[in-house]
Amino acid sequence: MELLSDSLAILARWDVVAALLVGSVGGVIIGAIPGVGAAVAIAILLPATFSLDPIVGLTALLGIYGSSMYGGAIPAILINTPGTAVNALTTYEGTPMTKRGEARRALSLAYSASFFGGVFSVICLILLSPVLAKIAPMFGSREIFLASLLGVILVVLAHRGQIMIAGMMACFGIWLNTIGLEPIQYSQRYTFGQSWLAGGVDLIVVVLGLFAISQAFVLLVEPDKRSKAESITGGLLSGFKELALYKRVATASSSFGVAMGMIPGVGEFTAQFMSYTYAQKSSKTPEQFGNGSPEGLIASEAANNAVPAAAMIPLLALGIPGEALTAMMLSVFYVHNVVPGPGLFQNQMDFVVALYIALLMLNVLVVIFLLFSTNILLKVIEIPTRFLGIVVLTLSFVGVYSLRNSPIDCAIAGAFGIFGFILKRLNLPIVPIILGMVLGGIMEAKLRTSMMRVKTPLDFIDRPIAFILFLIILAVVASHFYGMAQRRKNTRSNIK
Repeated sequence: MELLSDSLAILARWDVVAALLVGSVGGVIIGAIPGVGAAVAIAILLPATFSLDPIVGLTALLGIYGSSMYGGAIPAILINTPGTAVNALTTYEGTPMTKRGEARRALSLAYSASFFGGVFSVICLILLSPVLAKIAPMFGSREIFLASLLGVILVVLAHRGQIMIAGMMACFGIWLNTIGLEPIQYSQRYTFGQSWLAGGVDLIVVVLGLFAISQAFVLLVEPDKRSKAESITGGLLSGFKELALYKRVATASSSFGVAMGMIPGVGEFTAQFMSYTYAQKSSKTPEQFGNGSPEGLIASEAANNAVPAAAMIPLLALGIPGEALTAMMLSVFYVHNVVPGPGLFQNQMDFVVALYIALLMLNVLVVIFLLFSTNILLKVIEIPTRFLGIVVLTLSFVGVYSLRNSPIDCAIAGAFGIFGFILKRLNLPIVPIILGMVLGGIMEAKLRTSMMRVKTPLDFIDRPIAFILFLIILAVVASHFYGMAQRRKNTRSNIK
């Protein structure tokens, strides 16, 4: 009870409450605008959060992260255009329901499933926090290095069909992190005698370039679009009653979201497809999937909204981000000299629980907001895309310049914006670059620390958790190559 009261005291501050309101409402609005998304919004807001307390900045960013998928369901259902990438599966069932005149029912089911998934994941993680507090101190330098290495491998392998290029992008991100002064002996690396490279390539500059500025270029280059959706009449509470009829699907999908969110490099897409496949195979009416199945809609929305809270586990417990958005949040910790990892669970458990309670409150606030403002949000969908592009581009460069008042940072961000634009046009992965930068720094620091105690290679895995992580890495790599061999074998047999 003392831990809970301390956590509530942290959240009771007016600036934390304001950040939660701004983040949750702002995230819904951002999610409802096709072509923007949470990654762009968080990238633009990052520089502003550096001047705030960690709990205030993280609450605002978590609000955007957790609520954007609620908003993304609106255009996905009404105009067959997902507001965020993770709402793509929602179009499979939401759009057919809209076409047959059930838009209100589809939105109501999406809101209720999202709320269930979000609350379910937070409750699970609050219950798991005492266990995590005991396990986290068992992770030393070697364990965190191996966990980071596992994260890089999982991120690369998650890009099926693009594994080679994803691996190259991750290595490029790791290399970017090495530019500048080396952290132990302070010797210069890859600066080529240029003083402006001595400080290294700033993660936030790269994030703003690859995500925000590149997306602005995409919006500016593409033909101007102005979508329009019909207004919704009637209440939106009926979905909560209907959700009770599909509680098995909602619970299973939320569980997939929690499990996949805790694994670095996996995230919403894997959770969605696993939950959607499970819902279809276990349904009494599988023929309805793709034609407006309420079970498919619930599976998609419950799974993706269960991920944000779970994705905070590797970030808080080990300091290892699972995907781009949590990698951005990690920079907020570093700016304020708050080090995520075992020590955070040991010494600042009230801070961790406060973040989870904030996520719980976020879901409540978002649902209340959506029940009364869905028709107002339809106006947001109508904003011309090129106007959005100009706004995003302007805010991005303002954010970059505000970091260090440096025109060079603006030039670097612009260069990465062009690079990100090219990658998006070629449909190549961007996320491995960011995770390579973040995890590469962690891996280097932990490897150099651990090598002082390691005499032989076997000494590196002579502790239980290190050995388990090593076995998991071997199993993941082996299963990937086995899968490749099986696919080649099947392809050859089909040719014959």
